[in-house]
Amino acid sequence: MATIAWDDVAKGNNLLWRAPRNIRFNDNIVVREDEFAVFYRDGKALAYIDRPDRYALTSLDAPIVGPIMKLIGVRQEAQVYYLQKRPFDGKFGSKQPYQFRDRDFGLVNLRLFGEFRYRVKEPPNFINQFVGTLGLATAAAVEDRLREQIVAVVYDALGELKQRGLGVADLAANLMEIEQVVLQKAGPQFDPYGIEIQKLSGLYITLPEEVQKAVDARAAMQITGTSFVQYQTGTAMRDAAVNPTGAAGAGVGVGAGIGMGYQMAQQMGQQQPAPPQQPQKPCPKCGTMNAATMKFCGSCGARMEEGVTCPKCGAFAPKETKFCPECGTALAATAKCANGHEVPAGTKFCPECGAKVG
Repeated sequence: MATIAWDDVAKGNNLLWRAPRNIRFNDNIVVREDEFAVFYRDGKALAYIDRPDRYALTSLDAPIVGPIMKLIGVRQEAQVYYLQKRPFDGKFGSKQPYQFRDRDFGLVNLRLFGEFRYRVKEPPNFINQFVGTLGLATAAAVEDRLREQIVAVVYDALGELKQRGLGVADLAANLMEIEQVVLQKAGPQFDPYGIEIQKLSGLYITLPEEVQKAVDARAAMQITGTSFVQYQTGTAMRDAAVNPTGAAGAGVGVGAGIGMGYQMAQQMGQQQPAPPQQPQKPCPKCGTMNAATMKFCGSCGARMEEGVTCPKCGAFAPKETKFCPECGTALAATAKCANGHEVPAGTKFCPECGAKVG
């Protein structure tokens, strides 16, 4: 006969603890207010105790112990796992970038980080999934698995919000909405594991440096009401003014400022109508506005026209072209993933939501 209990000093941030030996008939099981005791045998959680007390496994007639002993068997041994009831805080982060197809910037690699709060909701489901199915017996291993699942749910939420029109330039202003969508999707995802995700916070989504600069430039132009050329001119003047060794040191910065002031005064005095602007469109790679007639971006050199590359000769074919204009090869068709996203034929996993294609 022995007494099995999880010492408070050993709990700390450990989500679960396995008793060092199997229980036997006549053993005593101590359960405290902040824990569950789960009986496990033959790869399955048989029963659990969540009421604090000392339980002597000696009677088959006791209201709580009796049904458990009938499941376990008087002469058979079983394992005991202790689980903490209190919520835990964990951190997550993407190991690989998530490819987000943006309407303005094209494919953008996103990385995300954040924190989440969770607790054990259904002890038998938790033990069956993490211990029985996945073979995880330590708190660290369980949390690693939870982090991977959280990242997958966040990716799924971003894919749904993208279909509603969310772009990379809108991410920072919609973090609260993203967190709420993640919590809604976390329920069905984590219920089979016996886990409840209570809170998501500190979500941080990073953009590539060149995309972040383009987003900042677009925001600045919207605030100041300037065109791209005006914004670039003002930026160049500012950079020249703060660089004493450059052109500003030779008076170019002052001259440019005088010239700009003269032009503004002349425009205000004459009130002549501005010449009509040529139609423009953004570069699909860097977001720079270019004349609609330009074939390549004047900022990054990317091709402005949408299209595909011939898999045989490498020639560029405009969008909706079915055969290569150079060699006549049939161009690759498209396929759809399990979530309905259209991807190039031959793609195994969707770059938007990670679902399997075909």
